[in-house]
Parts: sequence; structure tokens; C-alpha cells
Amino acid sequence: MLFLYVYAVRIYGFLMHRMILSDRCYSILAILGVIFLSGGFFMLATDPYNFFFNQRILFVPGGEIFELWRAPPVDLYLRVWVFNITNHEEFLAGNEKMKVVEVGPYVYRELMTHENVTFNENGTVSANPRHILEFVPEQSVSDHETDRLILPNIALLSIADVVSTGSYLTKLGLNLLIRQTKTQPLVEMSPKEFMFGYSSTLMTLGNKLLPHWINFEKLGLIDRMYNFEGDYETVYTGANDINAAGLIETYNGAPQMPQWEGRCGNIANSSDGTKFRSNIQPNETQKFFRKSVCRPQTLMMTNHTIQSGLEAFVYKFPANAMDNGIVDSENACFCRTKQCLRRGLLDVRQCYYGFPIALSYPHFLDSDDSLRNEVEGYTPDRRAHETYFVVQPKSGLPLEVAVRFQINMSLGKIGNVANVRQFEDMVIPLLWTEIRMYHLPDDLVWKFFTYLNILPHLVASITYALIIGGILGLTVWTCKYCKRTRPSQGVSWLDGDDYETPRMDKKFADYRPTKRSSMSPKELEVYYNSLVAPNDQDLEPNEYNEMIV
Repeated sequence: MLFLYVYAVRIYGFLMHRMILSDRCYSILAILGVIFLSGGFFMLATDPYNFFFNQRILFVPGGEIFELWRAPPVDLYLRVWVFNITNHEEFLAGNEKMKVVEVGPYVYRELMTHENVTFNENGTVSANPRHILEFVPEQSVSDHETDRLILPNIALLSIADVVSTGSYLTKLGLNLLIRQTKTQPLVEMSPKEFMFGYSSTLMTLGNKLLPHWINFEKLGLIDRMYNFEGDYETVYTGANDINAAGLIETYNGAPQMPQWEGRCGNIANSSDGTKFRSNIQPNETQKFFRKSVCRPQTLMMTNHTIQSGLEAFVYKFPANAMDNGIVDSENACFCRTKQCLRRGLLDVRQCYYGFPIALSYPHFLDSDDSLRNEVEGYTPDRRAHETYFVVQPKSGLPLEVAVRFQINMSLGKIGNVANVRQFEDMVIPLLWTEIRMYHLPDDLVWKFFTYLNILPHLVASITYALIIGGILGLTVWTCKYCKRTRPSQGVSWLDGDDYETPRMDKKFADYRPTKRSSMSPKELEVYYNSLVAPNDQDLEPNEYNEMIV
């Protein structure tokens, strides 16, 4: 600002030097002063920068941040670690408790888009979310097709858990089928089969006999997690509230998840991770929702940082975020039955076809100690297993994302089902995932660095330069006006062009003599003759010459 002030002073000094003899220039200077001053105060009152940036945030066809939401140009990855069972024979024989070792990561690039976009008249936009996965071998631990692991037979264990509460005849029929098909609870398969679908006699029969319940022939965990077929979400455009642009109004036509009651299922004003609330204040909480998580998650700000040159807030899940009413009674709506799951487990079976699926943090971080004691091989590490979001508060854009959850099977009283007696009342780890975005593309970082770090200062500098320039212009004009209206004192008749005769009779003012230095010798002769000698009297030559000298 000091530089601008000095620069403005120099400009006006130059103008004064060049225009000092021109009254018209002073008038122009005064007009410019009024224009500059008005423009500066107008910019202060209207805040053109915020108007400009809000237009970037607003969801309109072709809008800048809308296009980032519609098809994010970011490198988004799904990283998967699978729990390989290393002592399956000893465990099935009842000689040892289960031992697992995580194998991974198997990395997939996630191509996230919002398709079939429709703008609605109520300030919302609807679209179908799509999440296509492509295997990235160069970032993976090995080939997901050729690796062979010992993994739980999800089909058998799931049907055993569902039927365990059924009638005696139902269980009898299932036991006959299991023995006849020689279906085992632990099987060897590739990670790809485990994640994206493997053949199972039980799944095939279920698909044929109960197509409304099991509408797929192959069962794969990631395949089911990323099944968005027929889903649609409606988000706010920001037309009514610019800060809400990109936040979810409804998912599949409702602001409430049918799996939960009350606040536990309220997904309104949640983010799917592509765009959070804009103009975030440090004390504001955020909400995150993904269909695979089967619930909205509250995010709390834990840190303020600078990332890629941009201001950012760091968000994490609050303590006891996976509580189902054991710690906080307000979370009791996450417990569907009187027998709630243990601390750190979230029952999501209603989101996964009634199968006994439960979510937790990886390696049962922040969970009940008994969960880690049932199976050997857990090594919880907060740095590696905790979820966090780094969000730019002005725009609401995520700068870095790491969403980490573990998928488990929480089995009940299934001891009376064939071949699964050892799994009764167990929580078995299946795999854990990390949805990862390391950073925004460089061109996007530079664009928002310009928007957020350069433009505000540029607009502020122009605003204050206009105000200072206007004040200087009006000040110079005022000083000149005051000088013109002040009575002249001690002014010589021969002072030159600056001489003024405010109190002299106008007709005599017209006869002001000119400067002597501008007369030739002949003109001086005539001039003195007219002043000194009468019309009828001549001067002697010698006297005249003396006067000239």
C-alpha cells in the first residue's frame, strides 16, 4: 500500500508540474478525483472480489467448480489390503485361534463422475453418480489376479448367519445343501475374485430362488460396495445459499437413509467428498456421506495449515464416531436391536443385502480391545489408519483426502449350521480400504492460488489506490481554488501572466502593460515618448540618448 501511495503522489506531482498553468487541467483533476473516490468506495461497498469468486462456486452449466464436481480431474485411488488367513487348517481343527496377515495394497484408480445432469427449478441439480475402478499394477503390491490367498467364504457365512434364526426345517435344508456341495468356510482364491466376485453354488441358487434378495450370481465385496446402479443424488446449486453449493439435498429422492432413524440417517447437507461447504468458519463441523459407508459421518476441525500454498482446514472423525449408544446415548439409533455390536463396530447389514457386514476403523483402531484379542495379526496405527480431509475453507474444495474403513463379518449363533461351528460369535476381518487423493493437479492449484491469494490483494490495492488518488485529486483542486479566491497583496503591475486585478475596474484592467523585455528598442522609444513628452514637445537628442542609456 505504501508503494501505491508513493506512486500516486509521483503521478499527481507530474500532473501538477505539467498542468500548473492550466485552469482546465485542475477541473479535469477534480472530476477524476470524484470519479476515483466514488469508484473506490463503490468497490468497498459491493466487494467485487466476492461476487467474482461466488460466480466460480455457483453450480451452473459450464461453471468452474460445477465442472470439477461433475467430472473431477483428480487422481483418486482406491487402495485395498486383504486379510490373508495363515493357519486355516489349525483354526478349523479348533487347535488355534485365527491368525491373519494383511496383503496389499492393491490399487485401483477411481474414475468418479456425475452423469445425466439435470438442473431443477428449486435451486438444485440431480445426477447419477458413477465410480469406475481401473487396476493400477505399478502401484500395487502384486498382481490381483495371480496371487492366491486363503479367505472367508462370504456366501456361506452370510447365509449361515441369516438362516441361523430361521426354523428347524430351513436350517436342515441348508445343512443338506452345504454337505452335498462340500462348501467350505475358508477357500483359496485371488484378491480379484474376493473383491469383484467369485462363483458360489449358494449364490447361484440364491439368485435363482430369491432374485429380489440376491440379484447377482457372483459375490465380491468391492463389487457390492461400488454398486451405484440406479442411484441418483440431488445437490444444491448455491442459487439460494452460495455456501451450500455441492452439498447433498437428497439421495435416491430422500434426505433420510431408510436404514436408520432420526439423526443417524439424516444425510441432508452432507458432502460426497468432491465439494464441501464454502466459506467455512473454523468452528463449523462438516458432514461426509458415501453409500459404501452406509451412514453420514460428522467431521471436526483439528488443525489449520497451509497446503500447496493454499489455506486449509484439517478434518477428522470425532472421538467415538463409531459409537452405537454405548458411550453417547444420542448414537443409540445406530443400534438396531437390543444386542448392540461392540464399541467400534457399525452394523451395516441393511446396506448389504442383510449379510452380517460390520464396519470399523482399520485394525480395529479405537475399538473394543476384545475385537483385537479374537484374531491375531492386528497392528493399529493412528497415522496409517485414521481418516482425514484437508479442505480449502473459502472454496470448499478438498486438497487431500484419506478415507479409511475396514469391512468385517459380525457373526451370530451359527454353531448349528454345517461346517461353520468355529465361527460362532466371531468378528472376522475381511479387508480394509483407503480412498485416497494425494493432491490437486498443479494447474488447478495454480488457478485457485491466483483466485485465493492474488486476486483479493489485487482488488484491495486497486480499491485503496482509487480512494487515495481521489483524495489527492480533490485536495490539489481545493488548494488551487482557495488560492484563486484569496485577495491579492503586493502584486506588481509587471508580475507577468499570474498577475490578477480582482478589485480594479475592468476597463482599466484591459490596459495592463506588457513586459519590457518583450519590446524592441524602437518600441521602447515610442513607448517612452508617449509617456514622458507631451504631444507638442520634442526632446533634445542628447537628453533622449541619456534617457535611453
